[in-house]
Amino acid sequence: MERLKIVGVMGSGQRGYEDLSLVLGEMLARMGVHLLTGGGSGVMDTVSKGFQSVPQRRGLVLGVLPALEGDGAPEAPPGYPNDHVELVIRTHLPGRGREGGSELSRNAINIATADAVIVLPGGAGTATEARLAQRFQKPVIGFGGGGMAQGLAQADSLEEVERFLQTVL
Repeated sequence: MERLKIVGVMGSGQRGYEDLSLVLGEMLARMGVHLLTGGGSGVMDTVSKGFQSVPQRRGLVLGVLPALEGDGAPEAPPGYPNDHVELVIRTHLPGRGREGGSELSRNAINIATADAVIVLPGGAGTATEARLAQRFQKPVIGFGGGGMAQGLAQADSLEEVERFLQTVL
């Protein structure tokens, strides 16, 4: 079996940014990569929906899930994984909080696993993922204004994102 590259897409957990996420997911599926997200709602759900909509794609939708705090086996919060996640990666790590920027966080697992990272608009969690991508020296680009506060190079079009990925992968 061939090893496919993994592209992480980071963005808002509340808002889907459908105009960016759906077409991005479709393009990634046509490129023959795996898609990695945090497995939740918002951008994570929408990009995964676009990816999954491409027939006869080679890659899978990977979701790195947070866990509720408590004893026993890690249990994902309500809404995780979204309906499009095909390979669930359960963690024992919370989904939010101060730990998000730590190298020992779920965000760090997302970034460390990805061969390249695309940052869409989002909140504090997305910002920590953008900073971790820079710290881990991962090829990273913002799309739709994502990562601007962290000084990321920006793609103004889907074609620019695709050229970036073709170069770094």
